[in-house]
Amino acid sequence: MEEMKCIHAKKERSEEEFKDLIHRLNRIEGQVRGIKRMVEDEAYCPDILIQVSAVNSALNSFSKVLLGNHIRTCVADDIRNGQEETIDELVTLLQKLMK
Repeated sequence: MEEMKCIHAKKERSEEEFKDLIHRLNRIEGQVRGIKRMVEDEAYCPDILIQVSAVNSALNSFSKVLLGNHIRTCVADDIRNGQEETIDELVTLLQKLMK
């Protein structure tokens, strides 16, 4: 199996990582649908905002897991293979995430 690099547009994930990420996204999707229903049902604004905050927290958690996996796999592998440009890519990514 050919090793996937950070500079590529795709990454092969382990079955465990894939299932975890999809599970998290499915939960987030359900939460967003719940918020939509709340709006449709004319729920009280603070109740909706609390659910929006929960979705934001879930998305942040998803991002942290994905970033951690990226650093442990792609970034570490690329650095071991002498691909120093991956560090610049990571710095750019972190700058975008911290806007």
